[in-house]
Amino acid sequence: MSNNSIQTSSLQTASYDDLRSILLDLLVKYAYKEGDFVLSSGARSNYYINGKQVTLRAEGALVIGRLIWQMLPENTSAVAGLTLGADPIVSAVSIVSALENQPIPALIIRKEPKGHGTKAYIEGPSLNPSATVVVLEDVVTTGNSALLAVERLQAAGYQVTEIIALVDRKQGATELYQAQGLKFQAIFDITQLQQYTT
Repeated sequence: MSNNSIQTSSLQTASYDDLRSILLDLLVKYAYKEGDFVLSSGARSNYYINGKQVTLRAEGALVIGRLIWQMLPENTSAVAGLTLGADPIVSAVSIVSALENQPIPALIIRKEPKGHGTKAYIEGPSLNPSATVVVLEDVVTTGNSALLAVERLQAAGYQVTEIIALVDRKQGATELYQAQGLKFQAIFDITQLQQYTT
């Protein structure tokens, strides 16, 4: 399904599989680029995925919000992620949760503590102690960014046992999360994007 045929009203009732197909099309069309790139880890890569090219589009945010909403465990109290890549994702999921009459808040995790006021790492509503929070991410490579979000949330007393990403680059994140006892789901892995482009 091409992006040109996306009708926002149809996204409200689209099945999980249809939403997933739309997201794959959007990611390949707007986010996936081939070339010579240096990643945040310092490693070189012959491709790059700029998730914000999709997560900051209205239709992309709606598709992602609806997809991830369906993937969340029933006891989820909030969704959270490390700024900046996860910011539009957690917001989209929170909005969809409100549309589903089961509102959950979004939390944004700073990389450095706020320089004034509360000097907090976590932005968003305060939750009950031991609240269950799911960490979201756009693209995972080594997995360290989402793990930092997990550690900040756990330090605040929240329960975090799961990470959900849009794309897994298959470069060590799964193994890292397993070693930490975390469940990990990715809507796509890199091979699925690359096969779609051919």
